[in-house]
Amino acid sequence: MDLKSLYTQILNEHNLHPSHKGTVQEPTITLQGVNPSCGDNIYVQLKVDASGTITEGAFNGSGCAVSQASADMMLDNIIGKPRDEALRLAQLFMDMIQGKVTDDAALEELDEAASLKNISVMPARVKCAVLGWHTLQEMLGAAPAESVSTE
Repeated sequence: MDLKSLYTQILNEHNLHPSHKGTVQEPTITLQGVNPSCGDNIYVQLKVDASGTITEGAFNGSGCAVSQASADMMLDNIIGKPRDEALRLAQLFMDMIQGKVTDDAALEELDEAASLKNISVMPARVKCAVLGWHTLQEMLGAAPAESVSTE
């Protein structure tokens, strides 16, 4: 299977059968992420315990296949992780999308989200791919100025 087919298969699976689309009972943090250029609109909810570990997460809202699938993959990566690890993974994803990290070995930590690494060749889709991740960074209080804006 070639890389493009694998990307399409992973994207479709997370878009059509998301594991984390829904709501969290009594979330600790909820934040809306909006991409006004295309109308993507998601709400990310997290439950974070006293030690700072993300114990549950969900997203809801509407948007294109890329934004929905990317948000689902993001939650696959961060649930069960401490806040700092989730932020590190979010920055790794942003760096991948911006072409700052291209080494496949370094990107293995992103699991299926690494399949979006070539989205940068589709500029109209970059904001879609980073919407959930950027929202996560804002939620956890660490949206770096150099990250790709969702606006």
